Amino acid sequence: MKRLKEQLIETYNNLNILLHDEETENKVVTATKIIVDTLKQNHPFLICGNGGSASDSMHITGELVGRFLKERKALNVICLSSNSAVITAWANDYSYEDIFARQVEAYGKLGGVLLGISTSGNSKNVIKAFEMAKSLNVKTIALTGKGGGALSEISDILIEVPSNHTPRIQEMHIMLYHYICERIEEMML
Repeated sequence: MKRLKEQLIETYNNLNILLHDEETENKVVTATKIIVDTLKQNHPFLICGNGGSASDSMHITGELVGRFLKERKALNVICLSSNSAVITAWANDYSYEDIFARQVEAYGKLGGVLLGISTSGNSKNVIKAFEMAKSLNVKTIALTGKGGGALSEISDILIEVPSNHTPRIQEMHIMLYHYICERIEEMML
């Protein structure tokens, strides 16, 4: 059985790699600026993911529609993973692979941005959402594990973390998106 100390060391080592990765830092700064520019124009910031990444999508949306650390006005952020009526109707009548693409078609517009969260970078419905976003000239940001999977080829900005192990990827995603939420609030005030 893996001991807690071993797991903490693994997480520490991954965070240490991330700490010294200037390329990823620059991508996070650029992604944050794009999101802020979108929100300042009151264009939609769309977020999607599956499973734990769907929960992360809801978490980010909650922080930005509600508040993270500062009192401020609500921001135009839409979680594509949380509308169960749309998701189940579309998946039942058409295809689960298109559940996010359909919503991007409904809510996305020029000047908007889509954040797709996928530990593997290969979630078909997130990929299809990115393809729809591209067709609408919506900017795309992918938050993935090491390598970025198929999303690495179609995202405007790929933020990949240095792990292939899903729990460690998710831990780093939380740290990164909390940082992004904090910067968004600072830049929006």
